[in-house]
Amino acid sequence: MLLALVVTLLAGLATSVGGFIGTRSTMLRPGMMAVALAFAAGLMMTISLVEIAPAALESMTRSLGRGVAVVSVLGVMALGAGVVYALRRLLPHRPAPGVPDVRGLDPTLLRSGVLIGLVVALHNLPEGLATFLSTVEDPAGGVVLALAIAIHNVPEGLAVAAPIYAATRDRTQAVLWATLSGLAEPLGGLLGYLALRAVLPADRLDLSLALVAGMMVAVSLLELVPGARRYAVGRREVVVGLVLGAAVMVVSLALLRL
Repeated sequence: MLLALVVTLLAGLATSVGGFIGTRSTMLRPGMMAVALAFAAGLMMTISLVEIAPAALESMTRSLGRGVAVVSVLGVMALGAGVVYALRRLLPHRPAPGVPDVRGLDPTLLRSGVLIGLVVALHNLPEGLATFLSTVEDPAGGVVLALAIAIHNVPEGLAVAAPIYAATRDRTQAVLWATLSGLAEPLGGLLGYLALRAVLPADRLDLSLALVAGMMVAVSLLELVPGARRYAVGRREVVVGLVLGAAVMVVSLALLRL
């Protein structure tokens, strides 16, 4: 169990590497910020629609049947999107009336970064469980799985840190948010393992995956793509970012299945 916890922790902390990349000064350029935000959108939509939602659907189909499973997954994804919409209304997105923003900060970007951090953390909970259980059962296989997960945790950390750094100019805060989102991996692994020992119904985990998928798609469409278009110098940055994000996630998922 100790080895499993350490392996899961190291995989999760790969988001810190992405956090450092996302706080380079080049990320403050409008064109680069547009690419980074679009990259995050491509990354999150791809893993949601190609990996997370189908995995939830496949698992629930075995226990509930195809029709009920489809309705359940789509319904929970819609619920996840609704949660993101509600959070957007609660989190600050503009300066208070009459208060000048003397630091030149962008509260909209800050909100986007916080939302991404929360959603990535939720996504990392079941991911951490998979790594933890794999390492407990087969240490060699668990290490390989953790390496593949670490690879796609790097761009996730970048997706969290880049908008927060651009909004606050605070490198420490941006990297901290990226790191915290990654620490959900060992937390999910340990808590999930204990929950399974207490015979937690498996369908709850499946529904949580569908919820996260809906939240990721909503954050991408409501926050990241509009933000990328706002910072783009031309149309090319948004398209390049979306394609790169999708490609990186497809490659990392392929490595995950080796």
